[in-house]
Order: sequence, then C-alpha cells, then structure tokens
Amino acid sequence: MKVTATAIDDVMVIERTVLSEDSPAGRSSLTPRLDRQDHTGSTAPAPAEERLRSIPQAHPERKGVGMKVTSTAIPGVMVIEPKVFGDARGFFFESFNQKAFNEATGLDVNFVQDNHSRSAKGVLRGLHYQLQQPQGKLVRVVRGAVFDVAVDIRKSSATFGQWVGVELTEENHKQLWVPAGFAHGFLVLSEFADFLYKTTDYYAPAHERCIAWDDPGIGIEWPDLGIAPALSGKDQQGKYMAEADVFSDL
Repeated sequence: MKVTATAIDDVMVIERTVLSEDSPAGRSSLTPRLDRQDHTGSTAPAPAEERLRSIPQAHPERKGVGMKVTSTAIPGVMVIEPKVFGDARGFFFESFNQKAFNEATGLDVNFVQDNHSRSAKGVLRGLHYQLQQPQGKLVRVVRGAVFDVAVDIRKSSATFGQWVGVELTEENHKQLWVPAGFAHGFLVLSEFADFLYKTTDYYAPAHERCIAWDDPGIGIEWPDLGIAPALSGKDQQGKYMAEADVFSDL
C-alpha cells in the first residue's frame, strides 16, 4: 500500500495496490477455461429462487443485535442478514459489528484482512482454500449478484464433500459465513460484481490450493448462464477433491 500524509496531522490517504489474477501475489484475470465444460449442459437458466440449495426448515434462525442468522444444510455455514434502515434517501446498515456478530452466531473469531474483488459476468473464482493458515470468510456483494458456494473439505466431517450455494446480491444484502476447513468459490451472475470478504487469517499464497469447480464428485449445481465460465490460469489447474490435499485435523 501507499500512504500519503495530508495537511492535517494523523489524517492520511491510503492507496492499495490492485493485483492481477496471475501475478505472483494476486488474482483477477478473466482467462476462460478450455479444458473442461460445464457439466450442467445447456439447459435454460433456473429462476433465482431455484438456484439456492435447499436449507431445511428444521435449522434454527437466530436474531442478534441488528442481524438475523440462518443455519444452512451444513452445520457451521450460516447466512447472515443485517437489519437495513431505508427511506426515500437510500439505506443504511451495519455491514459488520463484532459484538453483534459474536452474539448472533455464537462464534468468537478475529478478522485480520478485508478483500475486494471485481469480476465480470461469467467469471468463476474458486474453489479456493489455504491448507495452512486456513481462513474463515465472511463474504458479501455490494454491486451485482453472485452464486456463492462453500464445500466441506474436512475429512473427519459428517458432511465431507457436501456443498451449500446461496445467491448474494446488492439488493438482498445477505452475507455468508464460510468456516475454516471449507473450499470457497463464486460465479458472477450480473454484468459485473463487487465482492467483499473478511478473513480470519492472512493470505498465504504458498499454502493456497484449488479444487476444480466442476468436480463431478462434488456435483455443484452452478447456474447456467449460457456461456462457459471464465477462469484464471490457476483455477484451470484445480484438482478434483479425490486428488487434492484436504483438511484432516479440523
């Protein structure tokens, strides 16, 4: 980052370095994947409500200060909906409040890094995880819409190899909590999407791994946009879960 002092002491302008996907330390290229095709075929796109993997009604909803938390089909993965205050001028909501988050989720986590990516329609990022320094992620969209996916890759888990998918949009303000021990990815549904996420550990490229987005053993039901997903060079090299390094002690 670049930090520039202003005319007032202690007030500073901070400029972050924007990295490209296939640079040594970053991610953002739109390179299309050519070696595999979407296993969903060429069926018509499903309505938005059908793109969500079902969340059983038996799972509880919890209400904390300024937010609602809904459990998903995989224990530990949660959908978080902040309380939005809106009127003719626009809206306001707390996108994150540590005390409210802890109270509503029952978690006690410390976030150390915030990330922001912008992607065009059809870009698919993932499925990413760090084998060491595993990251819990709190993700949301502030522009556009994505189909966001978490895959349980904890070998000792009863839900190992299962996935949950949720549509996150700038209109619904939903957030998804993805615990450490999961692979994460998303597909952009809108013309562009700005995707924000908080992480519980720092980015560690030496420990980064990628599982193939179209692994038939996982069987993620990605929305069909009528175009081949655009992937980075790294993500094109993603392994099937049966061949990948996964978590054995989480």
